Amino acid sequence: MLLKRYNTFSAELKRLFGCKVQRISVDAGFTCPNRDGSLDTEGCVFCGGHGSGSFGIRRDYSVAGQLEDGKEVMRRKYRAAKFIAYFQAYSNTYAPLEHLQGLFSEALAVPDVVGLIVATRPDCLPDDVLDYLKELSRETYLWLELGLQSMHDMSLAVINRRHDHACSVAAVERARQRGLRVCAHVILGIPGETREEMLATAGELNRLGVDGVKLHLLHVMKGTRLAEMYDRGEITVLGRDGYAGLVCDFLELLDPRILIHRLTGDGGHDNLIAPLWSLKKFEVLNLIDAELARRGTRQGARYNP
Repeated sequence: MLLKRYNTFSAELKRLFGCKVQRISVDAGFTCPNRDGSLDTEGCVFCGGHGSGSFGIRRDYSVAGQLEDGKEVMRRKYRAAKFIAYFQAYSNTYAPLEHLQGLFSEALAVPDVVGLIVATRPDCLPDDVLDYLKELSRETYLWLELGLQSMHDMSLAVINRRHDHACSVAAVERARQRGLRVCAHVILGIPGETREEMLATAGELNRLGVDGVKLHLLHVMKGTRLAEMYDRGEITVLGRDGYAGLVCDFLELLDPRILIHRLTGDGGHDNLIAPLWSLKKFEVLNLIDAELARRGTRQGARYNP
């Protein structure tokens, strides 16, 4: 296997478990304060009707049923031997503690599930939930994914996050105080955010000491407010080559210790409006690899502790 010029999450899983490990996305029926009226009812501008990034999940199945279904797919497609239950759709700590305990225990009881990834918002982390995740992390391999998206409050307002960066900072610090592994989500291409501002977020992730990063390009999905803005010509999306170059710049600035969970993605053929080039995910990843090789550089090449 060709060695990457960045610190991949997949390689870390292979090192820890000695086999191919795949994430299986789970929809446990959560909502979020940006949709249930606590903060807003319309959600973030990029978020569709079932939560961001949740297409392809069998919502009519229980948590255990979704995992069993996903295991068969992952075994056929990737020859995976072990699995991580990825609670992905909406805010997966936005419920009473007892409810979370039941869901996460159900997932961990499924054979060959060796860990959990819990994705949520920075403003959905009460102390009792963080304390529970701390205890759970002593029993299983666990990651907390936080949707930081940007370090710039103006950008957070543009995408209607309804929390500021200070909230994100506090969430990361409270999680790290409990020894939790934290993966930060960052969106590249938020309308109005300059290249320099996007790259500044890399430095902020270094300062916060996060353990992992997921980079997303701004997607325009059907049924979102972002789609309405796109149709009115109010926003543009990044081009493929420009995005690949931007990712390489971001990686060069990022602490080489940080695990890279994702560098690109797509919204699914049925729901994606733009950019359509993102559907060819492996072409984008190959372009990033080629650009890093052309530069003779790698993750952390311009990292300044």
